[in-house]
Amino acid sequence: MTAANDWNAQVIAEFRANEGRVGGNFAGAPLVLLHHRGRRSGREHISPVMYLPDDDDADTIYVFASNAGQTAHPQWYHNLTTAGETSVERGTDSYRVGVREVTGDERDRLYTEQARRYPGFAEYEEKTAGVRTIPVLALSRA
Repeated sequence: MTAANDWNAQVIAEFRANEGRVGGNFAGAPLVLLHHRGRRSGREHISPVMYLPDDDDADTIYVFASNAGQTAHPQWYHNLTTAGETSVERGTDSYRVGVREVTGDERDRLYTEQARRYPGFAEYEEKTAGVRTIPVLALSRA
């Protein structure tokens, strides 16, 4: 198991043991567990990611494919956009969601808000400047 997988496994276990709350880097932040299937391997994966709730729609959240400022999109982004749907664990609730990529001014507004609330996202954007635009996905309860 890689260090990243081991870290994810610890976050997932803590999330499930504490009704969706975790400590460490994610302490106090809204966290969701994304379930996704590898588009080539077919293997099931779970990725813990921070989200931004929609101000007007309790059934929609936004996730940010920052990959901690790496030069490539995270694999979960490719898996979700290929599938167009998935399931999430949010707190103690698990449900299906549709996946839609957010673009243009709406994407910029949402990313700016996430970076305002969590400055690490501004750092990720600085790291990827000129290389890639960090995608934003809307996940809406199916």
